[in-house]
Amino acid sequence: MRSVLITGGAGFIGSAVIRHIIRNETATVVNLDKLTYAGNLESLDGVDQDPRYHFEQVDICDAAELERVFAEHRPDAIMHLAAESHVDRSIDGPADFIQTNIVGTYNLLEAARAYWASLDEAGQAAFRFHHVSTDEVYGDLEDPEELFTEETPYAPSSPYSASKASSDHLVRAWRRTYGMPTLITNCSNNYGPYQFPEKLIPLMILNALEGKPLPVYGEGRQVRDWLHVEDHARALWQVLNEGLPGETYNIGGHNEKQNIEVVHALCGLLDELAPSQHSPYRQLITHVADRPGHDLRYAIDAGRIQRDLGWTPDETFETGLRKTVQWYLDNSVWCQRVQDGSYQRERLGVGGD
Repeated sequence: MRSVLITGGAGFIGSAVIRHIIRNETATVVNLDKLTYAGNLESLDGVDQDPRYHFEQVDICDAAELERVFAEHRPDAIMHLAAESHVDRSIDGPADFIQTNIVGTYNLLEAARAYWASLDEAGQAAFRFHHVSTDEVYGDLEDPEELFTEETPYAPSSPYSASKASSDHLVRAWRRTYGMPTLITNCSNNYGPYQFPEKLIPLMILNALEGKPLPVYGEGRQVRDWLHVEDHARALWQVLNEGLPGETYNIGGHNEKQNIEVVHALCGLLDELAPSQHSPYRQLITHVADRPGHDLRYAIDAGRIQRDLGWTPDETFETGLRKTVQWYLDNSVWCQRVQDGSYQRERLGVGGD
């Protein structure tokens, strides 16, 4: 791919994809991001000055601006990562999730379809629309031996996962109806550097360092498969370039852990790497009421991407978690600016202390 349009490129996974491309590949990147609270351009420090990087502050719900971006940048492919993605926020206010994840995806598909139709035959054949989704569209698993495959029926449980399931269906429909060369990937829980601290792992790290409670839903027995974000970024690039149009690929880290196990592992690493008056950090764990409709277990069968494309994760949970904890310890300024909101205020030209 010579030029790739990445939506949501200032987000956690999107910025990891951009860092991977700029540092390891030769393609030009167009980062299209609305810059909501979860969009942080500081996550791209070190690559944003590269001449192959371009930024467009655009909402994917703005059809006219999407048309302009396609006309100006003429990408060879799209990687669609822009989404509202926090389950708790979707429970408190689902409207933004419907608007961004469903309406926004529709607008992007239509803009991409018009652009794709304008290409010559070779350009149309080479074009790709890669939609990045989640394993949460599958619901949860009752059988402890069962895994999500690409053929698992959809059974979303939250407004977030329902909106992502809807966007997946739209992408498949545009493939079937209009013949667009689309790809879909469904990933397990990501973790790693530059993750917004509303998510489990960075929240626990930063709360522990400040001596705050470590809130765990229920008994913390919910099981998730954990995937290091840099492994995910590498997989996404490989699917874009080598995946079969019309295909779906599940991407997982082969690391099933109960949430309470993850929190215990984080506490152990912090006891080792950043001991303080709060050590042992396990004493900060606080069990809180479970959230509505909380899925019990997710587990990905990533066999197809391994068989068809040869991708496997580089990080084990132990190596990836240690690197992640060390990154947050080494990047306190980035963390502080996210926590106090200064990363947004300076962008908006708003003062504050």
